[in-house]
Amino acid sequence: MQHFDLVVLGAGPAGTSAATRARELGLSVAIVDKARFPRDKLCGGLVTGRCAQALHDVFGFEITPELFDTRRDFEFHLNGRSLGGLRDVPPLHLTMRRNFDVQLLDIALSAGAANYTGHRIGSIDYTRNTVTLNEGQVLDFGCLVGADGVKSQIAAGLFGRSFDPDKIGFALEIEGPAPSDPETQPIRIDFGAASWGYGWGFPKRDSTTIGVGGLHQRNPDMKTKLEAYLALLETEQTCTIKGHFLPFGGVAKRPGRGNVLLVGDAAGLVDPITGEGIGHAVRSGSLSANAAARALREGQPQLAARYHKAAIRPIRQAIAQARLLRPLIFAPRLQPFFARTFSESTQLKRDYMHLLSGETDYREILLRTSKRLPRALWKYLGV
Repeated sequence: MQHFDLVVLGAGPAGTSAATRARELGLSVAIVDKARFPRDKLCGGLVTGRCAQALHDVFGFEITPELFDTRRDFEFHLNGRSLGGLRDVPPLHLTMRRNFDVQLLDIALSAGAANYTGHRIGSIDYTRNTVTLNEGQVLDFGCLVGADGVKSQIAAGLFGRSFDPDKIGFALEIEGPAPSDPETQPIRIDFGAASWGYGWGFPKRDSTTIGVGGLHQRNPDMKTKLEAYLALLETEQTCTIKGHFLPFGGVAKRPGRGNVLLVGDAAGLVDPITGEGIGHAVRSGSLSANAAARALREGQPQLAARYHKAAIRPIRQAIAQARLLRPLIFAPRLQPFFARTFSESTQLKRDYMHLLSGETDYREILLRTSKRLPRALWKYLGV
């Protein structure tokens, strides 16, 4: 048996963030993942300005052209109708998760985390605080971090299921051909390509990531919707379709229990409007390490989940605020109103972009919306 102050399950952005920050705080750390890296991961690979800042704060990570394609142009559509676009907006960055995640893992391992990637979990004993790997190795922990994604084994072990099926999202995605000139090709967002969701086209140097995603219950025919979206974009389906559940705003009521903490997708920390999760994953992973270190320092590891929940409250509040706005964008009955208002308003488009860049937040967007909405409705209704 080997003892670690912190055992982290999952070596994506949330897990590597927790491991890197924990090592900075002087904790002994093991990071466990069933996959060997590099590995493929279904994700559009959009890194927002807010996410870029989190990567810098936690990893000292910079946006470099070797790993990222930076884009400043956007186009918006709804059901095939153009809603206009924006040019020279705050930069957004596109990456391939296969390359991106291995870079973050290398940072965590270089910081001194013990590497248990390529190992499956045999069992977890929450009473004895042990993780047993399939090969028989036993890791004893002070605190345990579940960064193991939307189908979290840890969340299921604590609460009986890893997510609420009534709130979960689902996405399908392919890597299509690269555009002839990716640097001039705008990022494309198609509201309504899926019910209570959207479609996306992210032009990268070697491919175009194309996908559709939305609430799972409202999209039993997601494959048909992907096919329709590919036809709209005049993209032939010659690549493997990847599918993945997405915690589309279905935040876990309890992001842990005792000395066990949930972060990133395992805690449901995904924006219910934009679908962005990498930034929240990085922030929540780092905050979980802070909570674990405090609880262990005080000799009360059972308080770690309480500290963690308090620390990630701003993330949870932002997601709750986004859920209030989501019907204005995605509710089918409001789509004609949204289409007209969004297409006629450069300011609304800029609000959306400044939200992604981290220059504004949902609280500010809610305040602005509450002031603009009555006038927009009167205009729409011809009052």
